[in-house]
Amino acid sequence: MARAIHSMIRVLDEDRSVRFYEKAFGLTVADRLDFESFTLVYLSNAENDFEVELTINKGRTEPYNLGDGYGHLAVSVDDIEAEHARFEAEGLAPRKLVSFAPDGGTPIARFFFVADPDGYQIEVLQRAGRFH
Repeated sequence: MARAIHSMIRVLDEDRSVRFYEKAFGLTVADRLDFESFTLVYLSNAENDFEVELTINKGRTEPYNLGDGYGHLAVSVDDIEAEHARFEAEGLAPRKLVSFAPDGGTPIARFFFVADPDGYQIEVLQRAGRFH
């Protein structure tokens, strides 16, 4: 059976991106592979084995066009209100906290979105139900 191990995103500034992911999600550098024309940085935390792979193409100065195909990464947290407040206090500019109830009944999810320094959207979900 296949097992998801990482998601790769291209970023312009390694230090800026590493700082964001550490501050926002407690991800730290698990490995760093430096090549002639690019660098790969793998970020992880103790919560699970899944990693975010940052690819830094050396010499690139223009922001990446994220296009219309990218959706978002998602992480789950124990206390969505506390995390939203922490993101605000850290200056990470989270969007509004949402209770998602598509049929107007009981919410099926509580979440907010935040953008990383390169514009990648990240959904932060309350751990519950299928989002545990």
